[in-house]
Amino acid sequence: MSLTVLHSAVVEPEHRFEWWRDLISQDVAPTRITTDHAEDFPATAGMAQLGAVRLTVMSFPAIRSERTPALIRYSDPEDYQLTLIRGTEMWITQDRNEARMAAGDLVLWSTSLPFDGRGLAGSHDGISKAIILHLPRTGLPLPTAKVDRLLANAVPGRTGMAGILARHLLGVTEDAAHLEESAAARVGIATWELATAFLGDWADARDRVPPESGDRMRLARVDAFIDANLSDPRLTPAAIAAHHHLSVRTLHWLFRHRDETVAATIRHRRLTRCRADLVADRYAAVPIHTIAARWGFTSAAAFSRVFRREYGVTPREFRATAGGAGGAGEE
Repeated sequence: MSLTVLHSAVVEPEHRFEWWRDLISQDVAPTRITTDHAEDFPATAGMAQLGAVRLTVMSFPAIRSERTPALIRYSDPEDYQLTLIRGTEMWITQDRNEARMAAGDLVLWSTSLPFDGRGLAGSHDGISKAIILHLPRTGLPLPTAKVDRLLANAVPGRTGMAGILARHLLGVTEDAAHLEESAAARVGIATWELATAFLGDWADARDRVPPESGDRMRLARVDAFIDANLSDPRLTPAAIAAHHHLSVRTLHWLFRHRDETVAATIRHRRLTRCRADLVADRYAAVPIHTIAARWGFTSAAAFSRVFRREYGVTPREFRATAGGAGGAGEE
């Protein structure tokens, strides 16, 4: 699977706005878009298909975006669009609700009802950025009336369930280009269930959220905790379970459908970070054992053994072959 992000610079300046407007109308929903920057419109758009789930990423200068009753009658994908705001502020009104969104906020709107939205000039060089998760209305296991009350409402995506979902969406867009089709489908399922759990909590409809969505949310919390604590040598399955008020047995049960155990996940993520640092220019003069310690490996010899078992070469050989500072530090 790939996430190909196109830039308006591929066309002549005077045609960039029209090109981007048509692309968004095709990939998101037919929309009337106007701007004061039509003479030269620096914008991007891209789409990733994760099985039955679709993500759109975009950036653009100040615009007005309107979905009118006529456009809805013309074509309606019947989606909820759960959006993570990343750039300058945006504003939207739909179904008698109104919200002004800042970077890091999550907001929901529907393609089946008219809306009026604006990308506002301001910070971030006046560029709005967004990640849109398309959720088919008919497949969402939540009461439509409760979900519709969330339209054009914003919630900060920094902590709690909103924060977990926001970090997940950012991670998916960053790694989408490296996913095989089968892996993309599994990520799509996880994304769907995380979004369902988040919306169920936000709409006060937790009783309608499938049990597996709760498991996905717990897993997402565990994943975020692991990533944030890889440098701690005391990071173990027991420590993770205790932090999340789980038994070790329950923690292992949550990982039952994954290819790696909890301990293997920690080890693999540490090795991935070390591998990246070994070839990073800014760490070219840093000894190998220091890089290993930075990511929680307390024994240089043990690190060398697990690195070789994982990648087929020692850390020193890998660094030298990849063009890094091959002689920096001992094994």
